[in-house]
Amino acid sequence: MGFWRGNVPALLMVMPYNAIQFTVQHKLKTFAAGSSKTEDHIRLSPYLSFVSGSLAGCAATVGSYPFDLLRTILASQGEPKVYPNMKSALVDIVRTRGFRGLYAGLLPTLVEIVPYAGLHFSTYDTFKRWTMVWNRNRVSNSSLFGTEDELSSFQQFLCGLMAGTCAKLVCHPLDVVKKRFQIEGLQRHPRYGTRVEHHAYRNMIHAVRQILQLEGWAGLYKGIVPSTVKAAPATAITFVAYEYTSVWLKSTLT
Repeated sequence: MGFWRGNVPALLMVMPYNAIQFTVQHKLKTFAAGSSKTEDHIRLSPYLSFVSGSLAGCAATVGSYPFDLLRTILASQGEPKVYPNMKSALVDIVRTRGFRGLYAGLLPTLVEIVPYAGLHFSTYDTFKRWTMVWNRNRVSNSSLFGTEDELSSFQQFLCGLMAGTCAKLVCHPLDVVKKRFQIEGLQRHPRYGTRVEHHAYRNMIHAVRQILQLEGWAGLYKGIVPSTVKAAPATAITFVAYEYTSVWLKSTLT
């Protein structure tokens, strides 16, 4: 069961996070392209894709952040448990830190999400455009018939996999800093690592300096392998599900 620690708040976070993120991102792309059609959105420049993705990520983060905090705390506490369930963690955080405690680490999270969500969407759109060009060349150079601008589910999965990998590798150090702020003051057994004391870091810059001083550059990349192994396929599945759900809803509502 240890592999599923924090799974309930993680699910409660993912649902509103992705709903808000894709809705805001679609609205921003529609505004920038002057059209709600996907084929017009894909023609937007990588810069506009990055900006729309970043803004969408910020909106989704603010809307779902308390669940992200609870997920991190429940997954980090180890054994013996400090909090037996999500409710006890929520009550204790509000009692000891106030409602502001539910947004501990929000600023470094927003700093992280701007490049992460921006790269997330801009690299996905870029990989999609490259795949469409490859499909066109493949169709024109053979006797194959089909719609070259339509990507197969496997191609969409690969585009999402590469986008998730790129975004995670670039932004992982910011994720490490974010999680240090989220678990400040969390009581846990020493075998799970040194406890991060309350107010151990004055701000993000101080946190980065402290990590570099005490742990070296490797400290900023702790957990990058399991984090990437998780983020890359999760991104791929999310994009494929979104693409197919969008097509299904359009065909159902029209």
